[in-house]
Amino acid sequence: MTTSNLTPLGSMQSENLIEISDLNFSYDSRSILKGINMTMPRGKVVAIMGGSGSGKTTLLRLISGAIQPSSGYVKVADQVIHELDRDALFLMRRKMGMLFQFGALFTDLSVFDNVAFQMREHTNLPEPMIRDLVLLKLHAVGLRGAHNLMPAELSGGMARRVALARSIALDPMLIMYDEPFTGLDPISLSVIGSLIRRLTDALGMTSIVVTHDVQESLKIVDYVYFIADGVIAAQGTPKEVSASSAPFVHQFVHAEEDGPVPFHYPAQAYKKDLNLEGDLV
Repeated sequence: MTTSNLTPLGSMQSENLIEISDLNFSYDSRSILKGINMTMPRGKVVAIMGGSGSGKTTLLRLISGAIQPSSGYVKVADQVIHELDRDALFLMRRKMGMLFQFGALFTDLSVFDNVAFQMREHTNLPEPMIRDLVLLKLHAVGLRGAHNLMPAELSGGMARRVALARSIALDPMLIMYDEPFTGLDPISLSVIGSLIRRLTDALGMTSIVVTHDVQESLKIVDYVYFIADGVIAAQGTPKEVSASSAPFVHQFVHAEEDGPVPFHYPAQAYKKDLNLEGDLV
């Protein structure tokens, strides 16, 4: 499976919330993303997969406006992100939610106050209404009864669910998930995956899932982009990805050690390194 023989996601019968065109990004002279093109419709779950250091999290930072592209653009809701001024960017970010890898809850605030934080910061809602909304969000993730607990009293899976409730506090049009399944037991992992799918469908938002967990992701996503060496190496629906014989995709999906992604970081000949250390060979 390659990018040339698939129907692009943008052709689906849905309005695109995100359009990424010829996106390039570099740290100094080190090129991270090279000519990325993607579309992500409203109401869909899109996965971005690839090896460590392939640029997945960098892409999320570009979408949120935390960094600016070297060239090309990211457009969200018909607005080019890097062209927005400070106030417009902050307004755009209020329409985005972010679920960090380990939840990133405020440790000194209760579960209730973590979820209420954005409502208190960005709205003028009265406290009784905030209370009802917080309990509604917590109920959606199955943790209404835990609203008085502190983060230290939560399991890893519960903390991730509270963070998910916080990320949907302002009913965003977009949620970005950075490795949402990391460190979870099988039950919690399945719960988080199911919540991502159900909340996306219920709220009509777009969800972007950056993950290494291929099997769980393929159960819930609508489309997958694979990034390797800074480019889109492959893309497709879960069915297309699962059936792919493309070497990179096959290696990644089946967690094989040998393939296009090498085990060894590039280096000179091993014997030469040993000789440099004192003619040991």
